[in-house]
Amino acid sequence: MPELAEFLEPFRVQFRQAKSAAVLERYLTGLLTEHPNKNCVTLAEVLPGTNSQTLNHLVSEMVWDEDALNAQRIGVMLSMKTEGDAALVFDDTGFAKQGRHSVGVQRQYSGTLGKVANCQVTVNCHLAERTLAWPVATRLYLPESWTSDPQRRAKAHVPEEVVFKTKPEIALDLLDEAKRRGVRWRCVVSDADYGDNPVFLNGLEERGEWCVVAVRCDFSVSTDARATERADTVLEAIARRAWKTISWSEGARGTLRAKFAAVRCWRVDGDGTRHLGWLIGQRPARGQSNEEWKYYWSSFPAWTELPKMVEYTHRRHWIEQFHEEAKQLLGWDQFQGRRWDGFHRHAVTVMLAYSFLVWLEWRTRDERRARGRPRTALSPSARSSTPLAGERASRHRRLARRRSDRRVDPLRPHRSLPLHADLTK
Repeated sequence: MPELAEFLEPFRVQFRQAKSAAVLERYLTGLLTEHPNKNCVTLAEVLPGTNSQTLNHLVSEMVWDEDALNAQRIGVMLSMKTEGDAALVFDDTGFAKQGRHSVGVQRQYSGTLGKVANCQVTVNCHLAERTLAWPVATRLYLPESWTSDPQRRAKAHVPEEVVFKTKPEIALDLLDEAKRRGVRWRCVVSDADYGDNPVFLNGLEERGEWCVVAVRCDFSVSTDARATERADTVLEAIARRAWKTISWSEGARGTLRAKFAAVRCWRVDGDGTRHLGWLIGQRPARGQSNEEWKYYWSSFPAWTELPKMVEYTHRRHWIEQFHEEAKQLLGWDQFQGRRWDGFHRHAVTVMLAYSFLVWLEWRTRDERRARGRPRTALSPSARSSTPLAGERASRHRRLARRRSDRRVDPLRPHRSLPLHADLTK
């Protein structure tokens, strides 16, 4: 694949020998194939010029620094000229595992699996603009039963500096890492597992970060100097005429829209500490009776427009899409190693393969101009039967096209979102 070779050329400096860099190319080529089982043994059966021992050596014993390679990958992605209005998204994902020897595995709740199961859980950080998104970093959550067991740590090659941290604490570490790598964003977005956590919210506040995060219905807020109320109680008391219909995207099922209202108030920590911000409610619009109410907390200043906060919070779908595609298309959940370094090396190669698809799509967007009226801000990318440059049958091009079919083309003229929502005082 000449495009893959071009993309990987700068990364050769991370390896001492040309043969080692060639193994990385073989490994990524395997991840980009249509083979349903993507471990070292099965990939060696379909990849010429390599074998399972060589592929396994890449993620286990070969001399290279996965952190340095990931930092260089981030630099390559930042060099792309994009809209520059990004959100940093946090979420975790689980990998079902049998046994008890794979690093970090234990019976624990996984949102991905929707239940308590034997699994690994990793916390992920994703950079999401309106029409382009890519992974920044990932780190395995290591339960306390692992961090306090020297024998298990030694067998899994867990570094001495790794101590027990909660998932919100890991997310804050990844945010600090992203900032050191030169990543820039407008706000932080997460689901309620992080948005409901005062450690995470206070950590963002200490770092001067704005956020729009999902919260649960019993999130504690106060609209005056005394009483503390549940989020759902406050929002249900708002008059129906104060709720405004806002559209934030357009997908295969049509325009995504709902009713929104916002209240300027304080969130209240368990110790009574108050933090000023916005409580935002989302309820079904007309014809959406099956939809549930949703709740968000935002630390944006008072003059922020509600449609903008709404659009930011719904960028969380990018990281959910990454989890799905990285597992189904790139074999992220099929790693068979048990070690800490092997887990993260495989994760870096998956993020590198995913970044290649994003890079390829971004580079070919100007080749996909269609006839007709210019698309609006909510219009999906046009579907085209015109083949991309090169061989139409190339797997990586089909993957890039599949990822881009639903998206807005940033090179097209577009209008701004309607600013018609009044904020409830």
